Amino acid sequence: MNFRQWWLLVRLGSAALRAGLHHQIDSQKLETARAEFCLKVLKKIWGGKDPGRGKRLRQQLENLGTTYIKLGQFLSTRGDLLPADILSELSFLQDRVTPMVGLDAKLEIERSLGQPLDENFFSIDHQPLATASIAQIYKATLLDGTEVIIKLVRPNVVKKIRREMKDLGEITKYLCKRHQLAERLKLSQIVRDQELIMLQETDMLSESQNQINLRANFPNSNLLKVPRVYTKFTRPNLIVMDYADGIPIGDIEKLRERGVDFKVLAEKGVNTFFKQVFEDNFFHADMHSGNILVDIADPKDPRYIALDCAIMGSLSDDDRRYLAQNILAFFKRDYRRIAELHLDSGWIPPQTDVDALTKVIEELCEPIYQKPLEEISFANFLTDLFSAANAFSIEIQPQLVLLQKTLLYVEGLGRRLYPQLNLWETAMPFMTAWAERNLGPAAVLGDYFKMAEEFFSDPFRLRNFIHQNQQQRIKASLQAKELSDLKRETRRIRIKQKRMMFYTLLVIIVAITILKI
Repeated sequence: MNFRQWWLLVRLGSAALRAGLHHQIDSQKLETARAEFCLKVLKKIWGGKDPGRGKRLRQQLENLGTTYIKLGQFLSTRGDLLPADILSELSFLQDRVTPMVGLDAKLEIERSLGQPLDENFFSIDHQPLATASIAQIYKATLLDGTEVIIKLVRPNVVKKIRREMKDLGEITKYLCKRHQLAERLKLSQIVRDQELIMLQETDMLSESQNQINLRANFPNSNLLKVPRVYTKFTRPNLIVMDYADGIPIGDIEKLRERGVDFKVLAEKGVNTFFKQVFEDNFFHADMHSGNILVDIADPKDPRYIALDCAIMGSLSDDDRRYLAQNILAFFKRDYRRIAELHLDSGWIPPQTDVDALTKVIEELCEPIYQKPLEEISFANFLTDLFSAANAFSIEIQPQLVLLQKTLLYVEGLGRRLYPQLNLWETAMPFMTAWAERNLGPAAVLGDYFKMAEEFFSDPFRLRNFIHQNQQQRIKASLQAKELSDLKRETRRIRIKQKRMMFYTLLVIIVAITILKI
């Protein structure tokens, strides 16, 4: 371990001690006298009283930097993992991070726009409406009286993110070299992906376009409202949008006072999530409480208001299909199908015992099947799933990590809103209808005709397709060094050959039909 890695561990350890986490260790459960002695020394050095763990933890996460504030935001939604006093303090990280000292917001906004403020704004509040890890929010009024908010990126935040992620990269690099599990979990790649995601949050041009696209996916929707963006004001570090009048979703008491139907709200949350993932393939991936408001114009039929569209996710067509098939198989309790899907996708070694994997999946899934949110925890489920993944050498798919995080956000919000929600009954109608449209015979036939059309539009496309498959077959055979790899490549090639033969036959049939016509 190099000096940089050691220094990061020292920083993290120091933050944990300042947060008073050592007070939560029961000395009676320590196995050795040496460990008990070290704990006494720590308590002596860092104080013998519990300093208020929630507040101290929140402060230290702020001190550590932007990356750790993001971690705190995520943990603030996990009422099943953390006690109420810590959750209460971590919720401040959603929109009440300590404001930037010495920041002249009006001067920064004017500099970014390149023109005097009074040419576009009637007024701008001096105090920020909300303060997050990446940006600060200010309420303003346009010259025509329209209320808007201005989102201003904190200066030098990009440098901080790069530095923090470089430190985490050093640690993950060390772990991957020495622990096979860390390599299989692809921690290094996850850290790199997370850095790119966080840097996206600093790009207001990208966020502006994301918000426009999300708004287009929910026109006049009773599920989700997305504020309008004023593109003429958009800059790399600044975005202006309509002021959204709603109640923060984390303010449960206020929502209850206004007579909001929590069951309807929770069910709409599930449907909104599945629509974004499967129907639109464009989902909001930062759904902590600070980014979600509730429109209560009709408390019995509330809808969500989405803020902060910096982090959006999408999946490949193959990943969406595999994910949908896994979900449907779970709904049907067809655990062997889930195991086979993992084998077909190449996520597990080809020599895996499918029967044994099926049994493990059944043991994991049966306890949570048809249970309401209050009786299950996806966090614990994922922990058990990772243990199973280690036993069967299942490769973690980094492209699905963002979706998994989003699902945990949704679960955390659902648990606070309506713990009695049956996720399966709510999602089943949507997933069944989607599967009929996208995985049924009509959809498959449509894909075949689309490919045939592409072949006819380019006479050389079919020949190139065949040639590429032949080249891939030769390459796969030459590069296969182990029997398991050779079996996997052979299986994939056979599938491609079958598809190629079908496409060729389809082209011939269509050609004959056209010639007869």
